[in-house]
Amino acid sequence: MVRITEKDIPKGFYEKLMAVENYFKELPLDLKLLELIRLRVAQLNKCAYCVDMHHKELKNAGETELRLSSVCVWQETPYFSAKERIVLRFTEELTILDDRSVSQELLDKLGTFFSKDEICYLTLVIAQINTWTRLMRTFSFTPGNYQVQKK
Repeated sequence: MVRITEKDIPKGFYEKLMAVENYFKELPLDLKLLELIRLRVAQLNKCAYCVDMHHKELKNAGETELRLSSVCVWQETPYFSAKERIVLRFTEELTILDDRSVSQELLDKLGTFFSKDEICYLTLVIAQINTWTRLMRTFSFTPGNYQVQKK
C-alpha cells in the first residue's frame, strides 16, 4: 500500500477531530493534567510525533524537566500528586486494554478527586489521544516539527 501523507487525508477528516479537541478547551479540567494524559498515552503507543508534541506543550505550560523525563516511570517517582497518579493509572488501563473492565476500586479512587462528569471527560480525553496516536503512526507524521502555538 502507498503510504498516506498529510496531504492525502480527506477534507474534513481533521476538522471533525479538532471539534472534539475544541470541546476539551471548555472542560473544567486542568490543561496540564490533560497534557500529562496525552504524553503518557503517546509514550505507551510509541507515537514519536505525539510524544514530541505533548512534551513541548507541557514544557510550555511550565512543567519541569524532572517531571517530563519521569512520566514514563511515574510509578517509581515521588514527583506526581495522588490525583495525577490515579489519572495516570486510569490512562494506562484505558490504553493498554485487556479482557477486564475498569475496576470499581479504580473508579472509586477517581471519584475522590473527580465528579462523574469529570470522569466521563477524562475517558473521552484518553480515547481521543489514543485515536490521534494511532492516526499519527499510520500516517507517519515526522516528529520534531511540532511548534507550540503561543497565545
